[in-house]
Order: sequence, then C-alpha cells, then structure tokens
Amino acid sequence: MAQTLELPEREQVIHSPTLNTVLMVEETLKNSGELLTVAELKRRLPKQVMHQTLLQILDYLQWSGKIIIGTKGILWVFTERKELNGLIKRGTEI
Repeated sequence: MAQTLELPEREQVIHSPTLNTVLMVEETLKNSGELLTVAELKRRLPKQVMHQTLLQILDYLQWSGKIIIGTKGILWVFTERKELNGLIKRGTEI
C-alpha cells in the first residue's frame, strides 16, 4: 500500500513553486556551504522568489531531510551517495 505524502500546509497558498525554482534554491543552499538566513538566501538566489513560495520550498527541503532550519539560519545537510551510484553502475541487472 502506497503512503501518501503529507507536507505542512500554509495559509492561502498564493503561488506554488516550479521544479526549476526548487532546484535553484537547492543549488544555492548546497553551494553556499554555510549557515544562511532567509534574507541572505534571498539575496544569493539568481532570481527573485516570492517569500511565501520560498517558505514552501524550505518546508519541503526540511521535510525531505536535505536542510536543517534552526534559530540562526538554514544549513544544507544532504550528502549524495556517489559510491552507491558506482556500485549500481558496475552491478549486474537481474
């Protein structure tokens, strides 16, 4: 049985993020390598993002375990498993 994905809801969603916007925020956080406030993240993004849309994206990234949001800011914590990808490429398909 498939589980349904329940994300935190915000009041009156004005704009839903596109995949490109989510990826842009991910890349900015991943490449920063440091703790960022929401205001600093907004300044570093290559394009402007509505505040409510950015909060939706941050909720999703936190829910998915890619970031941690603390009192001092946002930190990218997700690490890709490159060694697993190598094993998959060398493996035998059954």
